[in-house]
Parts: sequence; C-alpha cells; structure tokens
Amino acid sequence: MTHSHQNRTPGTEGERHVQAVLGTTDRADRFYRDQMLDHLNPLMRDFVARQEMVFVATSDARGECDSSFRAGPPGFVHVVDDRTLVYPEYRGNGVFASAGNILENPHIGLMFLDFERERIGLHVNGRVKIMEDETLRPHVPGLPLPQVPGQRAQMWMMVQVEEAYIHCRKHIPHLRRVGAEESWGTDDALRKGGDYFGAREGRRATAGTGPW
Repeated sequence: MTHSHQNRTPGTEGERHVQAVLGTTDRADRFYRDQMLDHLNPLMRDFVARQEMVFVATSDARGECDSSFRAGPPGFVHVVDDRTLVYPEYRGNGVFASAGNILENPHIGLMFLDFERERIGLHVNGRVKIMEDETLRPHVPGLPLPQVPGQRAQMWMMVQVEEAYIHCRKHIPHLRRVGAEESWGTDDALRKGGDYFGAREGRRATAGTGPW
C-alpha cells in the first residue's frame, strides 16, 4: 500500500489490478476508507508505546528487500507526535542492512504485533531519516534512555508516518510470556544464538566444491 495523496485513491496499481481480477475492489475500498489513516490516532499511539518488538521492512535502490526485527522495553519505539515516531539502532552484527537500505531508499514498513494481550497488529508505513542521538535528543523530550549500562543508540530512525492501519487478529497466535530472560546488549555468542543454523560450518564444508 502507498500513501493516499490528495486527488489520488489509495493503493498501488498492482493492488488495484489484483483486486479487480479477484473481485475484491469494493471490499478493499471499504478497508481503505474505514481502516487506513495517514497518521497515528490516540489508540494507535498508546498501542505502539506498549510494544516490545517491531518487524522492519526496507529495500535498497534496486528494490532488493530486507526484513529485520527490533526489540526493547515498552516504549523503545517512541511516538513523538501523531505523524512521527523514532526507534534506536543499537550495536549488533555490524552489517547495518536496514540502515544501508535507508540511505538508498527512505521508504520503510513497520509491523507491530501484540501476541500476548490484545492479539492485534498495526502496520505503519512511511519515510525514514537517520538521526544521531546528540542531534535528536535535545529536540525530543522524553526520548528513552538506554536500559542496559553502557548501551547507547548508535543512531535513531525517525519515521514520518504516511499510512497506519490494522492487521486483523484472525491468524495471530495467542502467546504467553514465560519469563524475563532477555539479554539486551550481550556479546556472548551462545546467548545471541551462535551459529545456530550452521552457516559457518556449511561454508567451510562446501569451500572448493563448486561446479568449476
């Protein structure tokens, strides 16, 4: 989906084509009209402030896509106002796939899913700008401070909201919290998952075995 500009109906040409083929145009129009906003209303703002995770979608200048996951204490995604939110980028694997994509293509898609309480989701799409902590913090009262000693945001992602809409609960599983075992900021390889999927060993095993 794309932002509905003045004198333009919501949805991409691709969306509209599939809707026409499958006969869902009227149903889609009702959704665009009744469920899609170009800002965060009070209920959406409260919902975001309670969330401890968000899924992030970006793509580079060629349209090559990447999806990622961010987590933190409630409020780590900070709502600045009804059209702006920010979230921190902490030290990770050093790849910065999302940040790299954003430098080439500022479009971003965020998916908030509450598996525990409301069992509902919220899509937030928009454009993002990378901000340094020392530049952003003086202008955003209440910007969260690190929860782990020594942790600091290497940068902030400032998202200008263009679309916000519900993700229905029909297929969202109801999960139960079993304990607080988060390892925010750890460098322990095993606690981070190590080589869980065997990529390193697999690369070693196949080195030199190509077809040429």
